[in-house]
Amino acid sequence: MVRPAACLFDLDGLLLDTEPLHARAWSEAAAHFGRSLAPAELLALRGRRRLDCTAQVLAWIAADGGPSLSGDELLAVRQPIAEALLVQAPPMPGAPELVARCAELAIPMAMATSSARQAVALKAAAHPWLEPIRTRVHGDDPELKAGKPAPDVFLLAAERLGVRPSQCWAFEDSLAGARSAVAAGCQVMVVLAADLHPKDYPPQARCLRSLRELPLDDLE
Repeated sequence: MVRPAACLFDLDGLLLDTEPLHARAWSEAAAHFGRSLAPAELLALRGRRRLDCTAQVLAWIAADGGPSLSGDELLAVRQPIAEALLVQAPPMPGAPELVARCAELAIPMAMATSSARQAVALKAAAHPWLEPIRTRVHGDDPELKAGKPAPDVFLLAAERLGVRPSQCWAFEDSLAGARSAVAAGCQVMVVLAADLHPKDYPPQARCLRSLRELPLDDLE
């Protein structure tokens, strides 16, 4: 494979094992207002911005005849649950080694995440191995017009690194994220979620069971 001009990384479920924790927080928050979230619904939230997830959960609650809520009211329940859980998130297998290898080879890196800046700081505090990824596009970035599955986050990350998206390797795990990276024109590597199959992802994506399956020599 041709060495990438840059590597663009999602965070949740790709570098840090946070997706089950996010799902638990959304599930408990919705249950607080009388709405149980099905596994398929939780899967649909994966990889998306908090803003977009909030709107979706509010719509589900309203559709089932639940109380009329604002986003702030839902998040007032959800955020304390999420924050208590997310500080415990461990690295995904192979993630620290991949970031270290990119740094060793001086391959530019950027984080392209749906998480807000404050949330990333919370989750990353216990993981100094993430520090080499200095260029970051957050879900609440003022220059980000649309969240995943729109391509904006990867386009903006590539732009800030000064490289063409087609020369970047984009690493993802969620369906929304994979669609975003493909739409941006990146070469896409997907770490399969436990409840998904390769056929669920865009056919352009290279599917891995773990980042450990990616030979680090491929980067040279």
